[in-house]
Amino acid sequence: MPMNAEEPLTLVPDESRPSVGVDDGQKSAGASRFNPKFTDAVIAATGPKANKRLAQVMPSLLRHLHDFARENEITVDEWMAAVNMVNEAGRMSDEKRNEGQLLQDILGMETLVDEITYTLANEAQDQPTATAILGPFWRHGAPKRNLGDSIIDADQGGDKTHMHGTVTDFTTNKPIANAEIDVWHTAPNGLYEQQDPSQPDMNLRGRFYTDSQGRYDFICLRPTSYPIPNDGPAGKLLGLLDRHPMRPAHIHFIISADGYKPVVTQIFDRKDKHISDDTVFAVKDSLVVDFKPLEGDPRANFELPYDFKLASFEEARKSGMKGATAVAP
Repeated sequence: MPMNAEEPLTLVPDESRPSVGVDDGQKSAGASRFNPKFTDAVIAATGPKANKRLAQVMPSLLRHLHDFARENEITVDEWMAAVNMVNEAGRMSDEKRNEGQLLQDILGMETLVDEITYTLANEAQDQPTATAILGPFWRHGAPKRNLGDSIIDADQGGDKTHMHGTVTDFTTNKPIANAEIDVWHTAPNGLYEQQDPSQPDMNLRGRFYTDSQGRYDFICLRPTSYPIPNDGPAGKLLGLLDRHPMRPAHIHFIISADGYKPVVTQIFDRKDKHISDDTVFAVKDSLVVDFKPLEGDPRANFELPYDFKLASFEEARKSGMKGATAVAP
């Protein structure tokens, strides 16, 4: 019988079925037993007035999905386990937590799509700030704060850090005034404020705007590594795959300005022990930073200088950096 919605996810290997690999480029021995015309029929069902982008990508998606199912001889029970996992992620998701996004993060999909979307031409002599995944804990409407303010609304310990730098045009190096810096990170206990009832709403979040010289500065914490939540399907899948749940210490950012492509990124503490094995594969060399000891500032005991570079929409088109393609009408 298929699994019902209340049953936990369990995948029991069938020793009677051989493991299927793709390294040798061969299909499984059983693939020919299945209807060879089925996938073509599903693809052909797309109508002439279909969304153009969907009409372009769906045939490839369907062929890969169907070939995966045939090559691995996916059973109804296994398919239902996957369906229930997706359903559970949906039930757990709300404006404060996106479990569906977390689920695909651990599969590396957001990091891969991020790389595809924002890669610049290799011959470019300079590049905008590298991107990294948004993650499941961003919240809309973080409080607007003045330059120099702290995002720490409740002191729970940790190393206070003075972060400062500039936002500039990556082609001209000219400062970008009034660029928005949306920043968020966890508390020292490894929890974002929406995960932790003891933290005030929107703690360790803020939106800052650069001055006429493109400068910004604020007080935050030196971040800490933390495990992704294990109470949902993403955590369960990590357990089934015998993978650790740890993310290296990082701070999230969305940098945006009129006329420029926004940058969604993270910066990572070089000294974190998980810097080389992030469970969502988001670390990039150019985003690894050093927190410097700071003396003489009563507000902070560490300093983090970091400059962001944005590509204008015009320059992005010239350099071949494509944006997301709209699917919805």
